[in-house]
Amino acid sequence: MIELKQVDIHAGDFSLRGLNLSVAPGSYAVLMGQTGQGKTTILESICGLRRVAAGSVWIDGMDVTLWPPARRQIGYVPQDVALFSSMTVGEHLAFALRQRKYSRRAIADRVDSVAQSLGIDSLLDRRPRHLSGGEAQRVALGRAVSFHPAVLLLDEPLSALDEATRTSMQNFLRSLCRDQGTAILHVTHDSQEAASLADHHWDLADGKISQRRPVEPQTPSTNKHH
Repeated sequence: MIELKQVDIHAGDFSLRGLNLSVAPGSYAVLMGQTGQGKTTILESICGLRRVAAGSVWIDGMDVTLWPPARRQIGYVPQDVALFSSMTVGEHLAFALRQRKYSRRAIADRVDSVAQSLGIDSLLDRRPRHLSGGEAQRVALGRAVSFHPAVLLLDEPLSALDEATRTSMQNFLRSLCRDQGTAILHVTHDSQEAASLADHHWDLADGKISQRRPVEPQTPSTNKHH
């Protein structure tokens, strides 16, 4: 569960005021708006990389406004992916698991599972300089979801993918909501991508968030039956 309650954020020469937003467990919300409106700033504030000036940030019913990022237990994929040049793909996928003291066997099993789900199992020994933009995005996504976070924040996570891979990743993301109850907040400029993924749409304009009416999720799978 993600909640912003009357949040004010000051960032450089612009401000966001009185932000209210809620994403329930198992919901996929998309945040859209023009470049420079502050969408990334909102994600950074939720995950603790930026302090809010007023109001509160809540995760799973707890006020985390003053908590450091690591304590919030949020999966986050930044727009620039932010991979470590000295680490292999496998080490990136294992990073959060090692921090949380998973056993070696559990780490190996989870890395293998995530890598196969994202189609990067053949890349585990590569370093970021040997990855394409689309491969790097999938590694960043894998790192973010490896520890089964209850909340996942995504900043343009599919922008470098070809059409077939994008569809596969959309299916993967929707499955996190459906099967694990993950609350996802996804920033995108792509209205078609938003329609394919989201059951809630939020718009950011002039420093304010507004919600469009909820829509039926359109899972980008060819299988229409459950």
